[in-house]
Amino acid sequence: MQNADFVLPEAPPEHAVIARFHLGGGDLGVSDQWSLVFAAERSARAAVSSSGVGEVDGNEFGGGEVAIFAYGPDAKALYRVMEPHLRALPFRPAHVVLRYGEPAEDVASEHIDL
Repeated sequence: MQNADFVLPEAPPEHAVIARFHLGGGDLGVSDQWSLVFAAERSARAAVSSSGVGEVDGNEFGGGEVAIFAYGPDAKALYRVMEPHLRALPFRPAHVVLRYGEPAEDVASEHIDL
């Protein structure tokens, strides 16, 4: 009996949705803003999880803004599920970057103003 070599297909590159919102009240915003961000993040996480398009990975506060990060195999599909939850946040200016692949200087991306 011969050992067969199996070649596993490469995993598709991971796409990203990165939403950034300007906050008032200093470097980290204020607690009322945090509550709204956490609620939007929870609702987006539930919607993304139930749709099976990826995962909402978390947030990062600093520099007077907050960023919400999500990853999956199709940035457009991920954004379609997240969009109503992101648009519900009142902080502006705001934008979303859809990244079509792993982080690199030459990776395709799309900028969407909210």
